[in-house]
Amino acid sequence: MGALLDVILPVFLVIGAGYVAVKRDLFSNEGADALMKFTQSFAIPCLLFRGISELELGAYFEPRLLTSYYVPAIAGFSLGTLGARLIFERPWEDSIAIGFCCLFSNAVLLGLPITERAYGPDSLSPNYAIIAVNAPICYGIGITAMEVVRNKGGGLWHTAKAVWRAITHNALIIGIALGFVVNITSLPLPGVLTDAIDLMIRAALPAAIFGLGGVLARYKLEGDTGPVIMICALMLVVQPGLTWLIAGAVGLTTGASRSVILTAAMAPGVNAYVFANMYGVAKRVAASAVLISTALSVLTLWVWLALLP
Repeated sequence: MGALLDVILPVFLVIGAGYVAVKRDLFSNEGADALMKFTQSFAIPCLLFRGISELELGAYFEPRLLTSYYVPAIAGFSLGTLGARLIFERPWEDSIAIGFCCLFSNAVLLGLPITERAYGPDSLSPNYAIIAVNAPICYGIGITAMEVVRNKGGGLWHTAKAVWRAITHNALIIGIALGFVVNITSLPLPGVLTDAIDLMIRAALPAAIFGLGGVLARYKLEGDTGPVIMICALMLVVQPGLTWLIAGAVGLTTGASRSVILTAAMAPGVNAYVFANMYGVAKRVAASAVLISTALSVLTLWVWLALLP
């Protein structure tokens, strides 16, 4: 009960406040969009920049950590895509968008604040390592699969350009890349600059999770029950379970295992809907899955936190 009250509920109360504020017209949809734009384009890139610039690269960018997270994530994408196609008989484009919902967890807006509240700010280094490659890997897989299906296996140059554009125009990736530059070169930063960045960082997570609640308020629970249940089961139960097994098998430390399992246990991020909307397929499934799985994760995260050492 302590984990639910002390770690999870404060985060979801802020999400709920954003949700209610938009639902009751106390905060506009445009305001929620602007808040998310601020956090995802400015504040969170500053957070990731600082985290990566100070990260011990040799300690956390190692195969065991990334394998423990991305093997289950890619398995979830494959199972979600094939399940949507073979079980629910959705078109291939829909199936890939549904599979993407089973790939891209909310590692930033939920993973960071919940891990921080559970284990403290010093526990976030493994999270930063995962997040640093999360968008390139996930968008690379999703866009490549979609473009190959749409081009019937052809148009490789077009596919490569689409992947490159999606990655290089992402503010989070830019923040991460700049963090790597500072880290690798040991470039000294003026104190006035780091103080300004730290001011942005303090606003990042509270504003982001309030904005997330506001964005979720516009989604509607509509149909497509089967695919939504499949997404919830894969994201909230199957993937963290597989991650736990692999983390134990490869001998991850307790701290790294906590971070990687909790990140794997997060609901799909808003990027799942962004991807579906970008291609105009399975938007209703993606929106419903993000909303329902985020609500259910209040309980499933409680269980995972109780089970973790």
